Formats: sequence, C-alpha cells, structure tokens
Amino acid sequence: MTNRLTTRFAELSAYNRAGFVAYMMAGDGDSQALLNALPAAGADVIELGMPFTDPMADGAAIQASALRALDAGMTLKKTLDQAATFRKTDKSTPIVLMGYANPIHHMGWDKFAKAAGKAGVDGLICVDVPPEEDEDLRTALDKHGIALIRLATPTTDDKRLATVVANTAGFVYYVSTTGVTGAGTGAVTEVSEAVARVQKASGLPVAVGFGVREPEQASAIAKHADAVVVGSAIVDAMHEGGVTGATDLVKRLSSAVHTARR
Repeated sequence: MTNRLTTRFAELSAYNRAGFVAYMMAGDGDSQALLNALPAAGADVIELGMPFTDPMADGAAIQASALRALDAGMTLKKTLDQAATFRKTDKSTPIVLMGYANPIHHMGWDKFAKAAGKAGVDGLICVDVPPEEDEDLRTALDKHGIALIRLATPTTDDKRLATVVANTAGFVYYVSTTGVTGAGTGAVTEVSEAVARVQKASGLPVAVGFGVREPEQASAIAKHADAVVVGSAIVDAMHEGGVTGATDLVKRLSSAVHTARR
C-alpha cells in the first residue's frame, strides 16, 4: 500500500532523519486551529484522536481530553469533518486516526472507511481490535487505501510479533512501556533493541511512543526509531496554553527529533 504515510517515511529516510508524530484530540479546545498549525510547527505525521468515553489504553491526560471533547459535542463524524477541512489546504501531511472500535463499529466498518478515505485520512490505530478480529475492518480500510496500524509492546514475544505485523501497513507503533499513555518510557537501550526487532519482523518503519514528554527523551529515541510519538504532553499543553502553547511544545520536540542524528 502506497499513500502519504509511505511517502513521508521514505522522505525522512532519504534525509536520515527521524519523524515527529504529534497526537491531538479532536474537539478539545480549538482543535481545528491546532490541527491546521501542526505541520508548520514540525509535525511529520498527525495522530488525530477520536474521543471515546472509555479509552482503556490512555492515561489521565488523554482521558480528560476525550471527555472535554465529548462534552463540547465532538462526534466521529465531526472528527472526520476536521480531517477533511485540514486536507483542503494540506495535501501531503499524513493523518492517522487513533481511537477505539465502538464508535467505528456503530457507524459501520465500510461506511467509516469510505468516509475516512473521502476525508483524506491515511491510517487508523484502533487500540482494542486484536489482529485475530480485525479482518472486516482491515478489508474495509484496504478498499480506500487506509493503513491499519498495529501496536507492539515490551511484552510482545516473537511469536506474537509475527501475528501483530502480518497485514499491518504504514508503520508499526511501538509502545515503549507497559501501561497507559503518558506513563514514562523504557531505557533507550531497550528501545533500540526493540525497534530493531520490530523493524526486522515487519519491514516497516517503527514509531515509538507512550510517555515521551521532553526534548531530551525525544532526541534519544530518535537516534534509533523511525519516528517519535508525543501525545499526552501536547494534550496538556493545549489544555493549559491553547494552540500557542501546544505548537510551541511541538516546535521544541520536533526540533529535537529532527536534529538527533546530526
């Protein structure tokens, strides 16, 4: 599958540069303005969170963000509308939706995939659909050129890893710590070994996230990973300082990632 994700990671590889993946929650604050501003702030890929009432893999920051978004009236359809609005002016930055199966299943796999493709979405991370149960969703996404991105963790052994990476596309998201988002990362040496193992098994770029908050952390991981993902810290910065606060943080983090290999 070739889409904006494969193009972007090929560009990053050509420059021997890790990518910066910025996560944000649709509907939390002026999220359209933040979404539109992220590429200029240094985001190579955008993860757009789909708010859900029970985000089991997410820590307190993203849980609170999702509830604020839902209280403000955000829905899955409105999330896709934000992606479509973004795509009117940005044709190249990949958007990956991240969330949970319930709202997608409620809309219908095929209807969701068609709407997401029309909105210019490039990938989906659906945290609570295991590989053994994602064929219908994956088939629907494939029809519209949308990559189904899976997660590997420190507890994913070699046998399980083979199942995880089968039929995945775009990149593999390596969760650098056991637990929920924002919980802190593992040692860089462990991340380095894990990234190499997942790259070998998948043949895909590996993005490392969960718990990255500071430029120094991001830089250290970027020396080994194909991309670094930051979510909770950006969500907190958006809540506390609005679009300016969030984009200032993204600028600092992305700069650290982009210069890590010099």
